[in-house]
Amino acid sequence: MNTARRLWVKICGVRTREVIEAAARAGADAIGFVFHRGSPRNLGLDEARELQSFVPSGVERVAVFMHPAPSLVAAVVAAIGPDWVQTDRDDFANLQLPAAQRILPVMRSGRALPTLLPARCLFESVRSGMGERADWADATRLARRTQVVLAGGLDESNVAEAVRIVRPFGVDVSSGVESSRGVKDVARVRAFIRAARAAEPALAEENR
Repeated sequence: MNTARRLWVKICGVRTREVIEAAARAGADAIGFVFHRGSPRNLGLDEARELQSFVPSGVERVAVFMHPAPSLVAAVVAAIGPDWVQTDRDDFANLQLPAAQRILPVMRSGRALPTLLPARCLFESVRSGMGERADWADATRLARRTQVVLAGGLDESNVAEAVRIVRPFGVDVSSGVESSRGVKDVARVRAFIRAARAAEPALAEENR
């Protein structure tokens, strides 16, 4: 019997209550808050505290970093208690996180993969938040070994194809649902989630 599994869908780089609520209503599984000064999606701690209060129960909150100072990560974890901490895999060696904190290591196209893989990871293009497409062939191979959240260059027009080819655990979008850099478009957020959900039958597995 063929059964489709649910795709984990994350909308990243969110900066407004309107987008949080629209994404949640459309069926997003996670909201990503960015803490990286070089990003147009960067949040301060006070902004993050306020925004996270609008994330409804059942939708996970992901604190997203890039090569962060340990003090920043500690401050964010203390301020909002995220469900997940996301940053490049090598960054975690320098971080001291609560024992129960779940992590989402980022791995990137063109870089060697570790022998021991985490239970779940995010596979991304070389540069985050720039709309650059990750290597789907590498992502496909990785998805056979662990739970992969595919990111990089996804939007409402190609997410279904990506799901059919890579068969990831989940998908992650940021710039692909924006009207301008750093500004989310509610209609595109809804369209992305709708297209991702429509592709779920491609994840059907044969039960034997």
